[in-house]
Amino acid sequence: MNDLRVSLVQGATRWHDPAGNREYYGHLIGSLRGLTDLVVLPETFTSGFSNEAIGDAETMDGPTVAWIREQAARLDAAVTGSVQLRTESGVFNRLLFATPDGALSTYDKRHLFRYAKEHERYAAGRERLTVEWKGWRICPMVCYDLRFPVFSRNRYDVERSGALDYDLLLYVANWPSARAYPWKTLLRARAIENLSYVVGLNRVGNDGNGLHYSGDSAVIDFLGHPVSECTDEEVVVTTTLQAAELAAHRERFPAMLDGDRFELA
Repeated sequence: MNDLRVSLVQGATRWHDPAGNREYYGHLIGSLRGLTDLVVLPETFTSGFSNEAIGDAETMDGPTVAWIREQAARLDAAVTGSVQLRTESGVFNRLLFATPDGALSTYDKRHLFRYAKEHERYAAGRERLTVEWKGWRICPMVCYDLRFPVFSRNRYDVERSGALDYDLLLYVANWPSARAYPWKTLLRARAIENLSYVVGLNRVGNDGNGLHYSGDSAVIDFLGHPVSECTDEEVVVTTTLQAAELAAHRERFPAMLDGDRFELA
């Protein structure tokens, strides 16, 4: 593993404006070529978090999937974020992970936000995703998934022999400021318990439902310490994750060897 440069793109997503959001986020990330390895956009970055956006959900051959692939190729970096996407099985809150070679991996949000009735409109995913990029194993998830530690558990000697499943746990979100304290706390908890870096990328501004978002995007190290923290403003911040420090911590404090074995239903 080499060090990994991660860019947090904490933007104010436009409400129900896919074309406008593609232009907006494209402008924010436009100068990152050569400066980053991974660009992280918010949850539902083309519409905001809205049950009503389901009517305008695109398909996998729509403009946003093409756009994120184009951005990855243009920046020579992986680009990730989630959008509403329609399939034969329903509309999913689907995270896209695009790489410069044209490859695209997807993860469908498993835990739908009952409090906002997301579960009544959208279909739930089932399988966790782990992608390899620049020598790192990355496990991307979406917003409410942060509250469910069993699903994100970093297991030892399961996905790869004699090693943990992943090195970076990543959450894209639309997490309102009213619940900012749980957001900050749970990001740290997930990092500590999983002996992993954690990236949490949230939006800022106000949405069409009148909710305010305070950002609070962060990169957290394996001890729960913030490597980078954002405040309540539009910002693009690039942070370097240190591969050697992660490996040294796992060697020094091998708690993964004492983890419980389990199967997820």
